[in-house]
Amino acid sequence: MRVIPSALALALLSSLVTALPAHAAPANRCGWIVNPTPGNWWLTDKDGDWILSTQGQETDVPGMDLIPDLTEHDFVATNGSYGHACGCMKVDTDAGGDMKTITAIYSFKQLPIGTCSKDKSLPKPE
Repeated sequence: MRVIPSALALALLSSLVTALPAHAAPANRCGWIVNPTPGNWWLTDKDGDWILSTQGQETDVPGMDLIPDLTEHDFVATNGSYGHACGCMKVDTDAGGDMKTITAIYSFKQLPIGTCSKDKSLPKPE
């Protein structure tokens, strides 16, 4: 008789586990890393613009400190020391609502500008 309750408990546990929402693995997103003015950052990839930070935002996205000083490598200045670069990030995203946002950054790698310039799936940075 103990086998039946154990089997029932296992079946209930299995149904609970499958009912829990799965956490998506971080996505690798590559494209233009844009910092046009103080505090404003986004990534433009083949899927559009992903907001990283907006001026006056109360808290930084976890991992923003992984983005180095972009001006030290291949960088296009468009507004003094502000502009854009090319790079890849491993990130968590939220595409719900009106805006697509990056909610956490796990890694960042700056790439040569030519990598993004040659990618026909990327729009030209503004």
